[in-house]
Amino acid sequence: MYRAPVEDIAFTLKHVAGLKPALDAGIFGDFGEDLVDAILAEAGRFASEEVAPLYKVGDEHGAVLKDAAVTTPPGWKQLYRRWIEGGWNALSGPEEYGGQGLPTMLGVAALEMWNSAAMAFGIGPTLTMGAVEALDKHASAELKAKYLAKLVSGESMGTMNLTEPQAGSDLAALRARAEPVGDGTYRIFGQKIFITYGEHDFTDNIVHLVLARLPDAPAGTRGISLFLVPKFFVNDDGSLGARNDVFCSGLEHKLGIHASPTCTMIYGDGFQGAKPGAIGWLIGEENKGLACMFTMMNNARLAVGMQGVAVAEIATQKAIAYANERRQGKASAYAGSGMAPIVHHPDVQRNLLTMRALTQIARSISYSCAHAIDRARVGEGEAGAKWHDRASLLTPLAKAFSTDVGVEVASLGVQVHGGMGFIEETGAAALYRDARIAPIYEGTNGIQAIDLVSRKLPLGGGEHVHGYISELKAVAEAVRTSNIEGFGRTADNLDRALADLDEATRFLQKLLADGKADAAMAGATPYLRLISLAAGGAYLAQGGLADRSRIALCRFFAENLLGEIRALKERVIDGAESLVAAGKALISAEAPRRSKDQP
Repeated sequence: MYRAPVEDIAFTLKHVAGLKPALDAGIFGDFGEDLVDAILAEAGRFASEEVAPLYKVGDEHGAVLKDAAVTTPPGWKQLYRRWIEGGWNALSGPEEYGGQGLPTMLGVAALEMWNSAAMAFGIGPTLTMGAVEALDKHASAELKAKYLAKLVSGESMGTMNLTEPQAGSDLAALRARAEPVGDGTYRIFGQKIFITYGEHDFTDNIVHLVLARLPDAPAGTRGISLFLVPKFFVNDDGSLGARNDVFCSGLEHKLGIHASPTCTMIYGDGFQGAKPGAIGWLIGEENKGLACMFTMMNNARLAVGMQGVAVAEIATQKAIAYANERRQGKASAYAGSGMAPIVHHPDVQRNLLTMRALTQIARSISYSCAHAIDRARVGEGEAGAKWHDRASLLTPLAKAFSTDVGVEVASLGVQVHGGMGFIEETGAAALYRDARIAPIYEGTNGIQAIDLVSRKLPLGGGEHVHGYISELKAVAEAVRTSNIEGFGRTADNLDRALADLDEATRFLQKLLADGKADAAMAGATPYLRLISLAAGGAYLAQGGLADRSRIALCRFFAENLLGEIRALKERVIDGAESLVAAGKALISAEAPRRSKDQP
């Protein structure tokens, strides 16, 4: 059973990600540590005692579609009602519309707990929170007045409708269309797939944010607009009116997160005899919908990163508990009688410590990203711009590295369980199944790596990332001069890792400056892992400096896992030519077979 790691979460927020210095400096006004601790404690209780017990029924029962209506697993609707009554949906929402206006860091920390307890539950409100941010920044006053308060409270839920059968990550291929009615509304026609919580029984109304093209829209991404399309129309008094022409035609049968309904949505098909065309309202300006949607997507990318952290945390907890119970073989470190608990075997210890270290690194990166978002919101001038760039730099790391870690750690969890991990009885396999989607959605991790190298490394004229690396180097130097016992070779290994990071960064920046974008993109994925591991080593060291009980894990990582960075640097610098050559050979070898298979 999941136990929310409230102490670890609070420590990381305060002493690694930067919340405590910000609170001490009054950056967030009267918001203080006592409130932080109270919120985390109650969120931990709710996640552990109310959400986690319903995980198994959600995984086994799943969501069910009948007559265009989706029923969630037994007890889940009631759980959601208790969740919004607790005010959790409104935690970081705008105060003007009933939100509590708390820092993103608190919302992200709570999100980790919901997703550890049941990822299929935690993912639904994530999209609502993203919809709130998109509407708050881009919608008209009329749309805000009609929809935001209920979205903030959670009385309504929001969705994000991008993907179509022919248009996955390439949004330029979108075909959904929007036809002006003449009264300020539009009729939306088209099909959207992979829509999380597109239909469900949690709330009476669902507010869909839909990308579509106007009749005279330019080709490509420049011709995409964003529309608000409610499941039910909302009357001026806030009550629900008639059903809109939108419905769920199918549910995906998925590898994991079974309780989360992943829907195929049909717009404008004359549902239940309605005049064809789902009525929608424009958000922002015509043909500039992608910029509006990216407000929601950036929010979602950090939230998805938290799913990776969350699954890694519960997988680690489950593996440690099993390793302490399962007895197998003899171990010299075990003084008891009979077979030793497998936690005494060095290889099992290595797996468990790897799981714990990677989980903490992913948590530190994600919380640091949330902190940068908060500082950018309250900052002004150059300070605000610096924190905005920091959030931009860390977002692809938080999304991609953390979700890769979720899969990696869940896989190690199966390994620790041995044969019992491969069957469903222990629950280790279910976590592995759940984790696998996170590196794919909200922009695949390969796309995140491309974004990091092509868009984020040039920030601040290319110097922002070097400022970040300098901050990490300062942590290594603090370890060296601390004279605290137990760090071992941490400082030396961190120095080497950060030197490799600096070299790889400058190499990619030069490729971009020389117009060799393809060569730079070939090294993007290994570079993303490289910078994440290097930053993670510094974050673990920062934690060890603040709390000596955390030094052992820091040293384990520095002396056992940090060496991967040297190999990653070689892949970044020397791997492009061989990748391009082998890629051409792969395409050439495949072409004759594909030609032969054509009718």
